[in-house]
Amino acid sequence: MRFVIDSDHPCLPGHFPGRPLVPGVVVLERVIAAIEAEHGPLPGLRLPQVKFVQPLLPQQSAQIELDALGAGRWRFRVMREAELIASGEAVADGADA
Repeated sequence: MRFVIDSDHPCLPGHFPGRPLVPGVVVLERVIAAIEAEHGPLPGLRLPQVKFVQPLLPQQSAQIELDALGAGRWRFRVMREAELIASGEAVADGADA
């Protein structure tokens, strides 16, 4: 799933004034949306492991890559072209962590 956060997104003025960065929580919202787009709505989702390695700037295109690890578990990567932005694991409520 590809996404872009527009430069007028309401989270950007405070994160950070003069040099806006897309907050990690906004990136993770897109990861959850990508999982639910493939697997339907989930009653709860935990993110037990997340690592951010590069910032995402407004108007930059990013791609979410998902790997199913079994019932209710996914590994994800958020990429900006060939650069890793974030990675981690998502676990649906009721699945073994």
